[in-house]
Amino acid sequence: MPIRQTQPETRQLDLLGGSIASTELHRLFFALMPDDTTRARLAAAAEALRASHSGLRARWINPSRYHATLHFLGDHAALRPTLVDGAIAAADKIHAAPFAWTLDNASSFRGREPPCVLRGGEVPTPMEQLWQALRHALALAGQAGHLERNFTPHVTLAYSHGTMLEPAAIAPVTWQVTDFVLVHNVVGQGSYQILGRWRMADS
Repeated sequence: MPIRQTQPETRQLDLLGGSIASTELHRLFFALMPDDTTRARLAAAAEALRASHSGLRARWINPSRYHATLHFLGDHAALRPTLVDGAIAAADKIHAAPFAWTLDNASSFRGREPPCVLRGGEVPTPMEQLWQALRHALALAGQAGHLERNFTPHVTLAYSHGTMLEPAAIAPVTWQVTDFVLVHNVVGQGSYQILGRWRMADS
């Protein structure tokens, strides 16, 4: 059952076609957001990595921004209501069961600023099913433009300045996933805004 949050200011929503040009980028994505206990354990894992890789020059992410992306819906010059409404309509169709996800290793992805991430040795079947169901619903809603073909769930802890972490085991962090959210963020500004939250329930 979705829990709707307050929409962004109308002034932001109505930028398309307006007379005042904007350089803002509005990012929209579905994600898993950790509860406070899990967030604290992820932050502790980040501190342990930071201590054991003292030579790693990196931009460490504030724990308040920890998340695992399910589907990225693009960066937009304005957050159009039709875009948000379509994403919410797709999520409303999803029936998913809660699951436990254990993150037990740290590594890096390639990139200009290689992300330092936590991953799990296994992707729980309900997690894969959630990703697939949401992907299908978004495609039917005409929002397939940014959807990835593959799913590599992870939590990004930092962006390094060129150095990549060698894969290494960490003290496992088990995350009890009970909901997923639709997130809006103005790139480079402020905190995440939750536009909708969908609880998971066993059938």
